[in-house]
Amino acid sequence: MEDTRNLIDKYKGLENEAIIADLDKSRLPLEIAIENLTHDFNIGTIIRNANAWNVQKVHIIGRKKYNRRGAMVTDKYLHIYHHPHISDFLTTQTGRTLIAIENNTPDAKPLSTATFPPKTTLLFGSESDGISQQLLSAAHATYFIEQLGSTRSINVGCASAVAIYAYCQAARAFKKPSHS
Repeated sequence: MEDTRNLIDKYKGLENEAIIADLDKSRLPLEIAIENLTHDFNIGTIIRNANAWNVQKVHIIGRKKYNRRGAMVTDKYLHIYHHPHISDFLTTQTGRTLIAIENNTPDAKPLSTATFPPKTTLLFGSESDGISQQLLSAAHATYFIEQLGSTRSINVGCASAVAIYAYCQAARAFKKPSHS
């Protein structure tokens, strides 16, 4: 029977537990936190992005329920934790640098100027409300994504992809292809 899951070839035919065990060997020390105030449908996209770049953990703060369809079943291969309150989440972040990705904050700096310590946790808010003041006040730095067009912002799911990719570039996570 053909494995129709959205997996790279090396994982086709393997049980989920075997895939998770293999991914655990090479996960980035990056974590993602999403403040879910409004049952945001973008959480599924952020989870899918977290899987695409093999992040260590995903934290959902606030409402546990989200639209799983956007995750395209990639949540099965991640370590996802729910924290009912910001204070619960913050107890898990000792020794980590919290970086907020938020465009509605006057002190935010351009993402292109960001430096990322290895143990970084990227913070994202809901599409309509952004990151709460309580969570923003816990962040070590806040960055916005520079844009060239007329729109004020990009969708938070897209913003997560841009920010995770920026982290990966800074961490030199991408191996150069061999030209043999």
